[in-house]
Amino acid sequence: MAQAPLLSRRYLLQLAGLGGAVFASGALAGCRRGGGAGRLLSVRGALPSAWAKALPSAWRSQLLDTPQALLQALDQPSLEPTLISLGDGWVDQLQRDRLLPVNTPDLLALLDPIAQAPSRLFAPASAAALAFPWAFGTWVILLRNRPDLLRRRREGWSLLLDPSLKQRLVLPASPRILIDLALRQLDLSSTSPNALDDPRLPQQLRRLHAQALSLDERHGLSFLQAGDADAAVVTSQRAIPLLQRDPRLAAVLPASGAPLWWQLLLRVSPAGGGAQPQAAAPLPLEWIRDGLSLPLLDRLLAGGWVPPLPAQQLQPALARWPERLRPLLLPPAPVLARCSSLPLLSAAEQQRQQQLWDQAMAG
Repeated sequence: MAQAPLLSRRYLLQLAGLGGAVFASGALAGCRRGGGAGRLLSVRGALPSAWAKALPSAWRSQLLDTPQALLQALDQPSLEPTLISLGDGWVDQLQRDRLLPVNTPDLLALLDPIAQAPSRLFAPASAAALAFPWAFGTWVILLRNRPDLLRRRREGWSLLLDPSLKQRLVLPASPRILIDLALRQLDLSSTSPNALDDPRLPQQLRRLHAQALSLDERHGLSFLQAGDADAAVVTSQRAIPLLQRDPRLAAVLPASGAPLWWQLLLRVSPAGGGAQPQAAAPLPLEWIRDGLSLPLLDRLLAGGWVPPLPAQQLQPALARWPERLRPLLLPPAPVLARCSSLPLLSAAEQQRQQQLWDQAMAG
């Protein structure tokens, strides 16, 4: 079994990475060819290629291999305004004073209310928006040739404890996700103030961890595809493309809900000084708006990237999908209501989760 990772901030808020934006209000001219230059940093495979190719020619796109490499690139001196594509689990690695507010109320108003808290990076409602959430989804259980477990899908996250999955299960390398799943197995919510104090939780977390063949959400799917594992907990974004091409696979989104992941666009000021925010070139508002509408919307959905638009706006596009996949792209309202985001943790909350993880792994 893989060694239990430390409960670092990186893992506490992991969910695969995309990044965000601040926008000059009314600056639609920034999308016109030949406008001011800027750069878009993203992680390889984490920004839909069809959307990236539609970026205005005035913008320079740069792909990095990992979120860590993207964060390091931000420390290099630059005179250009920078738009980054990053997952919510990596945002706490950014220097908060380098994030510029999102001045685009018209675009934010297009989104479902569920996107409002992520746009503020889960700060109070009075706080300014610092991100544009352009995609979201859930964590799901991906099964390989296990119709017996699929028939028991009503057991939800407790399926992960089935004896037949001992050392046949791939879990995320994210203690915070594992803590959330263990709480859900106990019919508890991570949003409850005293949930982490439940005396059953360390043992439940230990039981879940003991099932794992590997803790590796990035490469763990190779175990599943090779037949070395029967199940994996992955993001819906990673599951959907696989489900379209591999008939051996099936997915379970428990009716009790799941942790949510978010993909964010953020605007970062240049490192080492440079252009002042007010002097920066207008950002590509029309490019972002195009990603929320047809025909690009279909290309995003094909990659498992679901914009957090109101359900009635997504339905025409979803209607073209196989019925078995639609609830994974956009969960039914009752299930979505039982899903929850993983807000950034305070230092005290971070320490409490570290203590819980250490306690569970020491048992």
